[in-house]
Amino acid sequence: MGVYTKTGDKGKTGIFNGKRVSKSSKLIQAIGAIDELNSYLGVVGGLTEIQKNLFTINAILARSDLAIPKDAIKKLEREIDDMEGKMPVLANFIIYSGTPRAVKMYYARSLTRRAERALVAVPNILHTTYYILPYLNRLSDYLFTLARFTNFKGKIKEEVWKITS
Repeated sequence: MGVYTKTGDKGKTGIFNGKRVSKSSKLIQAIGAIDELNSYLGVVGGLTEIQKNLFTINAILARSDLAIPKDAIKKLEREIDDMEGKMPVLANFIIYSGTPRAVKMYYARSLTRRAERALVAVPNILHTTYYILPYLNRLSDYLFTLARFTNFKGKIKEEVWKITS
């Protein structure tokens, strides 16, 4: 099968149940936001397992019968807890800066939040995706913590955000 099928030339795309959906639908916007996040994680590198989970999530949103691993959320939580246990407690907002890899992770976190907002905007989706939103929420926490941990390992001091008048 070739890359082009011409089936989307009229502004619709197919999902797993054979239904054609407008490319401007909230569902396709959410799938696109997750795809954008997934693509950027490829730029960050080293997060292949998460990328696979995001591909699976998009397939689920497109009505496949797939599922992400049952322990995917718990795994992120364990890794967050492990990293947090090695760093100073965060008591302030910080400026998203540091090593190039850390900055990419901060950006990936913002893409995760965008995908989460896009998914919440899809009507009647939450009853079929009850674990996807928690996964995205935890993923944003994970990427934030991983960015901080990357800077911590690199001995980069976090810059605290302060209100200036």
